[in-house]
Amino acid sequence: MKLHGQYIRLRAHYGSTDEVSATLDELAAILGCTHRNALNILGKMARHGWVVWTPSRGRGRRSLLRFMAPRDDIAVQSMMLAMERRDAVSAAMEQIRSHAGVSALQDTLQSWLLAYSGHHAEMRKDRVIDTLRLPIRQPLHTIDPLHMNLLAESFVSSHVFDGLVRRGAGSEEILPGIAHAWETDETRTNWTFYLRKEVLLHNGAILDAGDVVYSFSRLIRAPRGRLYSFILRDIIEVTAMGPLTVSIRLKAPNELFLSFLCTSRAAIVPREPERTGESGLVHKPIGTGPFKIAELNREFCVLEAFPHYFQGRAQLDRVEILHVPWDAEPSAADSGSPFHIIQNPLPEESASLSRTHTETFVRKFITCNTKKAGPLSDPAVRADILSCLDGIYEPDDGIGASGPDEVPGCSGVSGSPVPHHLTAPEKTAPSPWLSLRIATIPQYAADAELVAMRLARRGISAAIVSVPPEEFKGPVRMESDLILFSLVRDRDEQLRLFDLYQTLAEHVTPQVRSEIEAGLHLIAREPTHAARAEAFRRIEDRLIQERELHILYEKPVETAYLPSVRGVRFNSQGWIDLRHVWFPQQ
Repeated sequence: MKLHGQYIRLRAHYGSTDEVSATLDELAAILGCTHRNALNILGKMARHGWVVWTPSRGRGRRSLLRFMAPRDDIAVQSMMLAMERRDAVSAAMEQIRSHAGVSALQDTLQSWLLAYSGHHAEMRKDRVIDTLRLPIRQPLHTIDPLHMNLLAESFVSSHVFDGLVRRGAGSEEILPGIAHAWETDETRTNWTFYLRKEVLLHNGAILDAGDVVYSFSRLIRAPRGRLYSFILRDIIEVTAMGPLTVSIRLKAPNELFLSFLCTSRAAIVPREPERTGESGLVHKPIGTGPFKIAELNREFCVLEAFPHYFQGRAQLDRVEILHVPWDAEPSAADSGSPFHIIQNPLPEESASLSRTHTETFVRKFITCNTKKAGPLSDPAVRADILSCLDGIYEPDDGIGASGPDEVPGCSGVSGSPVPHHLTAPEKTAPSPWLSLRIATIPQYAADAELVAMRLARRGISAAIVSVPPEEFKGPVRMESDLILFSLVRDRDEQLRLFDLYQTLAEHVTPQVRSEIEAGLHLIAREPTHAARAEAFRRIEDRLIQERELHILYEKPVETAYLPSVRGVRFNSQGWIDLRHVWFPQQ
């Protein structure tokens, strides 16, 4: 792969010229190596048939270098080798971006990626092994429920770990998970969970109440600012009452508690590393889920069906998830072995795909930091600024699966339509004297640039400050004027809203803060989903009315798949549940 990169660098330097006159010193400077190493590199390239090198006698004399291989062909070979190695895709792609560009290359790579991806069946010892290969746009930093931040991480984690309870398909119903039953007292602060017998971990150990206590203890000990930490702060004690019985005691009743237990954050992990046979959760996690980890790094993840899963074996035998660092979503009609499942398909893709809208949407929004001393403390200035942002639509690179999943305090705004009478502020005089700071994360840089461009038309300068998701709830938010983030509107929406509004309360006016906190207090004690949704809507309306919140746009998270894919169901975050996917044998 290094030789591929060196060839790409030479071709990029000399452009479209196929034959050049150069000295070894010049070539060594381009390659960043010594005179001797430049000769060795040219020799290797010649043996591969990539170049013809005709040297002239005498040091410093100009020699003839003829390029025989198209640059894009070598770039494709480099990417294919990286994908086969599975651990260097991003490095190879960055190298190609630096020296070759990607527009033409991506078209060339699509055919290879089409053949690689999708459903593949093979015979092994008289058994048909069904493998599904999925490309994703995000690297997998971790799938540890405590530390994950991105949708892709949560997607994988949900297939490796289980929670005490889970959501029913397409409903708000809470169903048994690792716990087969549960109960609470009349105060709704003392909860008892009864675990299933002989739930196996992927290494053959049996899960017990000690693992549940350990899982919640590590969540409670985590630093403040984690997603849904408002629930964890309410937990006073988690106790193993026996091998299969766990008691959880809360400070006060919280009607979102069971919903929290359904999230991937509340998944149960084994306690001592020695019980897992591994050094920890980072490299090869051990869970109870329908798939076990066979291989995991930032670029590549292999899941294998866990035959002893307590809710029934998955129909797929193997899932290979490859990080492809560009938006690779080709037409399913272009190849006999296409992508079978595509998250957020492009509009121009083949009509032969079946499409389904899940119940998940993504909404981008801007909030104003009115706690910071400055011009945004004036409602008229806020109205002027936010009026610049009316009619903004998504940037070309889109949203959805490329966004983060679990950044605390920035999970979204409610699902009610944007009130028209609240989103048409009065036009005021331009404010060319303003200089603002916009805080966001790298995944939303394109949105932030659109906002900055709109403000620039009004004569308002805006500097964009982009920080990693795990740092977003830190000081950068309170030091900024505008905060750009998103809502993932899924079945965890009410949890996300509670977390969001608690965070927004930290940078709004004192009057609005007191209203938000009073509303959240009532929501936590409201037993019905519909009544909580109405209370969240009132908070949203108030924030819009005060020009503390401005909704930019919203888009459904759509999944497309070929008719040959059977068993399509969605988890609470709108991703396909791989346990139920199957393909008819040909």
